[in-house]
Amino acid sequence: MSLSFRQSDILEVARQDGRVMVEELAQRFDVTVQTIRRDLSELADMGKLDRVHGGAVLRSGVSNIGYEDRRALNADTKVQIAKTCAQDIPDGASLFMSIGTSTEAVARQLLNHKDLMVVTNNMNVANILVENPNCQIVVAGGVLRRSDGGLVGDLTISTIEQFKFDYAVIGCSALDAAGDLLDFDFQEVKVSQTIIAQARQSLLVADHSKFQRTAPARIASLTDVDVFYTDQPLAEDLAKKCAKWNTKVKLCA
Repeated sequence: MSLSFRQSDILEVARQDGRVMVEELAQRFDVTVQTIRRDLSELADMGKLDRVHGGAVLRSGVSNIGYEDRRALNADTKVQIAKTCAQDIPDGASLFMSIGTSTEAVARQLLNHKDLMVVTNNMNVANILVENPNCQIVVAGGVLRRSDGGLVGDLTISTIEQFKFDYAVIGCSALDAAGDLLDFDFQEVKVSQTIIAQARQSLLVADHSKFQRTAPARIASLTDVDVFYTDQPLAEDLAKKCAKWNTKVKLCA
């Protein structure tokens, strides 16, 4: 089944925002809510979206969406999150930056920082920080994942274990209602767990679209995170848990 022009536009909105709502789409396209519901049902039947109450979200599953699509998803929001996170990282710090488009956004905001040492298993982060002459870059060894420039595996883990970082800047593919950080790649999960263990402070950067997705592998919990940078308030129950865990949540607008 081919997509109509409107369905293609709906799918693009979903990629940008993580979810779409029936009434908002009806106003946007000047059609009835019944027409939008039919469009969403057809997109769900094609495996493009998952229906939820009042709308639809990007399909979740056991594999992640393409890396370029992830870069484009909520790009402006990621910049705001990255700016706030980078402001909290002082000159002269040592940090680890993990795989992900959100951590890449933070790297771009560190180009004017001085006397940094950055260890990373993200080739994209390393290439971004090359532009900062005041940043020492250490690339963790491992198996190159061509899809996103990430390095994973036992060699990556053994490299990380040689360091103790002031900060770890990490992302995740999904965040569930219990506060668990989730990912799709089991090898990446092991790396992320080692990063958290070797850091004095763990900084999570994740926009609201991660609240609306799921993934099969558990990295850690928000209880293991010191500061969570995001763009929308957490659900009340999860916000209360973060307060109990002393996990600081910073809303970045």
